Parts: sequence; C-alpha cells; structure tokens
Amino acid sequence: MTPKYENLGNFFDTKDKTPCLLSCITMKLLCDHMLGSLAKWLRIFGFDTLYPDATTNDDEVLHVAKAEKRLLLSRDKELILRGKKVKLDVLEIQTTDLDEQLAEVLTHIQIDSTQVLTRCTLCNTPLISVEKKAIKTHVPPKVFETRDQFWYCSVCNKYYWMGTHYENMIEKINELTNKNNQ
Repeated sequence: MTPKYENLGNFFDTKDKTPCLLSCITMKLLCDHMLGSLAKWLRIFGFDTLYPDATTNDDEVLHVAKAEKRLLLSRDKELILRGKKVKLDVLEIQTTDLDEQLAEVLTHIQIDSTQVLTRCTLCNTPLISVEKKAIKTHVPPKVFETRDQFWYCSVCNKYYWMGTHYENMIEKINELTNKNNQ
C-alpha cells in the first residue's frame, strides 16, 4: 500500500513533490494509540518516537505533536483530519502489518546506522553506555560472563546488552532496510 501524506511541505521537494529522505537525528515522531509496536520499532531504529499512554486523549496528542514539531503517524482517520486542520505534518499509516508500517515510514525517513539501538524501547530515553564492572549485580551472571558492552536507561532503570534479542533485531533491521533499498 502507498502511504498518504498530508501537510508534509517541509518533507517534500516543492517542485515535484517527491519525498525527501530525512535523518533520524533530526526527525521527531509521534505515533498514535494504534501504533504501539511501530513506535517501539522506530525507537529501535534510533528515532525519537513518542507514544501516548492510555490516559492521553487526542487533543493532547495533537498539542504535543504541534508544540514539539513532531511528525504524527496515525491510522485514526479522525485524528488525521484534526491534525490537518491545525497544519500538522501527518503520515497516514494504512496497514496493520508491522513490517509494512515500517516500510512505509522508512521509505521517507533515512536511518542513521549510528543511532540504531540507542534509545530505550519502553520510554524513548537515549541509552547511556555503562562499564561492565558497574552492572555486575544488575544482570544475570551468565550475561555478565559472556557480554562486554552494556547500556542503561536512567528513566526505566533498565539494562541492555547484545544478546539474542539484539541479534534478532539486527536481522530484522537488515531485512527491512534491504527491502527498502531494492
């Protein structure tokens, strides 16, 4: 499916309306309530991606998107229309399939490989590299013995390392980016 774009003037070359690739360093995103898995994966890719909690209403979503100049990603037709009315940059996601959603977004936003896996998947906070000796009591003994690099989220108090989840994520990232480059 081809994504629909509304109010993306600064994301298109104004002469021919072709999408410009933007870096994840400069791009700030906000996924609506229907796109939690997409938000998590965009964070994995290194994008600054907000995802509202269950108590956040559409008015607040629109306010945050406008105040923080975030691209609103949504499947909610009413929210998209309201976003257009207040001149927000909106990307309408037309599928429920996660891989197709990611492909839609990645067609228009360039991944910076240095930013992949640099954000907490739960809260979007940039991760901090920590010394191995400092985390011995915070990770399972087998992980401590077999891994050398660790990262920490100061908000969630969560530790990350390159285990099988990491390998699976890299495989999926490579698969998706290879599809988009064809």
